This record gives sequence, C-alpha cells and structure tokens, in this order.
Amino acid sequence: MAMDTTAEIETDLDIIKLMSMGPMAPVANPHPIYAALRDEHPVFNTTNFAGAMEESGHQSFIITRYDDVKYVLRNDKIFSNEINQRTIGVVMGPTVIGMDGSEHLKHRTLITPSVTPRALKGDNFEAVVEKKAHDTIDAFIASGVADLHQDFCFKFPLAVFVSLLGLPSDDLDQVHRWGIDLTLIASDPEKGLAASEHLLNFLTPIVQKKRENPGSDMISVLVTAQINGEKMSDYEVVSFLRLLVLAGAETTNHLLGTACYALLHDADLMQRVRDDRSLVSALFHEAMRWEAPIGTIMRNALEDTEISGVAVPKGSTILCHIGAANRDERQFKNPDAFDIDRQDNEHIGFGYGRHYCAGSHLAKLEAEVAINAILDRLQDLKPDPDRVSRMIGFSFRGPESIPVTFKPA
Repeated sequence: MAMDTTAEIETDLDIIKLMSMGPMAPVANPHPIYAALRDEHPVFNTTNFAGAMEESGHQSFIITRYDDVKYVLRNDKIFSNEINQRTIGVVMGPTVIGMDGSEHLKHRTLITPSVTPRALKGDNFEAVVEKKAHDTIDAFIASGVADLHQDFCFKFPLAVFVSLLGLPSDDLDQVHRWGIDLTLIASDPEKGLAASEHLLNFLTPIVQKKRENPGSDMISVLVTAQINGEKMSDYEVVSFLRLLVLAGAETTNHLLGTACYALLHDADLMQRVRDDRSLVSALFHEAMRWEAPIGTIMRNALEDTEISGVAVPKGSTILCHIGAANRDERQFKNPDAFDIDRQDNEHIGFGYGRHYCAGSHLAKLEAEVAINAILDRLQDLKPDPDRVSRMIGFSFRGPESIPVTFKPA
C-alpha cells in the first residue's frame, strides 16, 4: 500500500484553506496546521472564512488545545449545544446533541437504556455482533483482496444497526446509501435533506408498528421508555435512529478504519495484537485519540466570555477541534506517535461532560468484535502495494480506502 504524502509537501495549505475544503477534506496530514494553531493561535477567529459556521451578525472561533476544548465541553451553562440543532439537526431532527439542560437530561435518560448491549439484544448481543462481522467478511474473503474501508468498515456497523432494528438484510444497501448522504448536508444540502426524508418515511411505519406491538429490540425500548408518564414521540424516535445511522456511517466506520490502518502500517504492532488479543481495547482507544473519527464539535456562547484570555462575544460559534486537542503536546507525550502502550490516554474522542457519547460502549464492542474477526479470518494481512491508502478529513477523519491482500483462514 503506497503512502500518500501529498499533504506533507503542501506548504501553502493553512487552516483557512483546509476549512474551505469540506468535512472530508482530501488532506492526509493536517496535524502540522493544528500544532501551529495550538502554539500561536489556540483560539483562532474564523469569522467570514469559507467553511466557518457563524450565524448572521456573530463571530466564529476554532479552538485546538486540549484544556480549552474540555473547558468548553464541560461548561454547558456558558456554551450551548443548541447550534447543533440548527446545523446537523436539519437532517437529524430533534436529538440530544442539540439539547441543553433539563431537555437534554430527559432525552438522554429516555434513550440511554436503548443503547446498552443487554437492552439491544439481551444476553446474546455480542453473538449477534460477531455474526454480522463474520457475515460481512464472508462476502469478500474468497477473493484474497479487499478494500477494508468499503467492504468491511462501512458495511459492518450498518449491518449491526439493521439487525438491531429487526429489519431484513435486503435493506442494508439502501440504509448504507442514505447514511452516506446524511453526511453531505453541508456540501450537498439537497442530497442530505433527501436522505433525511427517505429515512423518515422508511423508519416511521416501523416505529409505529413497534409502538403497537413492542418486543425487546432497540425501537421497542425507545417507544416504551418514559419519565413521569412522558414518552418520546414517533418523530423523536426516528430522529434518534437517524443519528445512529450517521454514527454508524462516520464514527464506527472511521474508528475501525483507523485501527486497521495502524495495524497495516506497523508489522510489529500487527503481530503483537494477533498474539495478545487483550491489546485490542488499547488499540481501539489509541485509534480514537490518534485520529478522532468525529474531529469537530460545535457550541455557541450564551454570554460574553473568554477562552484562554481571548474575548468570545455572546452568540459566537465555537468549533472545538477534537482531533487537534487529542494531539496536544501539553497533554500527551509524543502525541503524533501511535502508541498502544501510552499511559496518558485520556482522549476526548467520545466528547466530554454531559454530552459524552451515549453509544460509546456500543461502538467499543463493535470495534473489538470487528478487529478480532478480521485477525481471525484474514491471515497474512498486508497493505496492497499497488494501491494508495491515506487518512483524510477535517470534521470527519478516517482512511479514504484500505486496500489489502490476505489469505483466508
């Protein structure tokens, strides 16, 4: 697998150009840009830049230091999540990522039981996930070559999702396409909105049937959950399910891809993890730190405030760069190295504070099952020397492709 080093020689690339290139900017190594921002402009004013998300009449900033990002994420009385409802919420509908205070607490309490492994599929949940991993591998294993990004890392999380909803596997490809299109809301609004509408029409009848005749599946848990007699509406349930589709399309997909990418580019690491599967969890967490799948999180200031001495007026949009914070030299020793033995890995790949990802344990389980299945089934797994692989992205981050050769086990 040839390593693309284009970004390393793009000396004219800066944060302004990078932001204008979209959420999946085709740049292999933006980290020198983030390092410079951390050192020189840790709270950088991006007002009126292409790609900035400020609202009319207000300013926007990008923050890149670990402590600053944690400060903003934990202070939800000063920095609101509501801006997410006016941006990604356009395709999601009302979800916890765009809520604050008591509204957020209520909805998080309602949805959290639905994404615990036992609630999802009872005591055999891990077996269900394992079967989906092996079914996904079965589709390409005979050829001895694959693009793990397309053939496994994207398809597997959505296969799990479709299974959890109790839908036939025939729907997987369609849900897959809609999941991709949801992520395009910023660059191709028409396609993103169309995908949102398709998922609404697809999921609403399913939710209604589960409300009439609930079982033990995820949707049934969601439609029957209540606080003080209050339940989620059908639209709120569908909105949460659309969020899970996006999470499968971006978070788990890129997390798996980054873990595979790291293994393929370090033969010693590959052998260590093959020989000692207890290291898979550390591999997973280091992948979350090294290249955070969701690279940016937005907040808006509810009052005039300061971040690291920089004045941030009320109404300003703050883009918290998780990927940059997770490589902050002030927090992590030798942060650019992929090191599963690091002792300081308090990464914020799943966010921080009250909005810490509710589905993090589901993503962890899926990732660990997936990596073990790949190592069990694909022997002599190596990068394809004739095809390029590189990491890409700004707001979302992961491998563009992962071409490999292997011998079926």
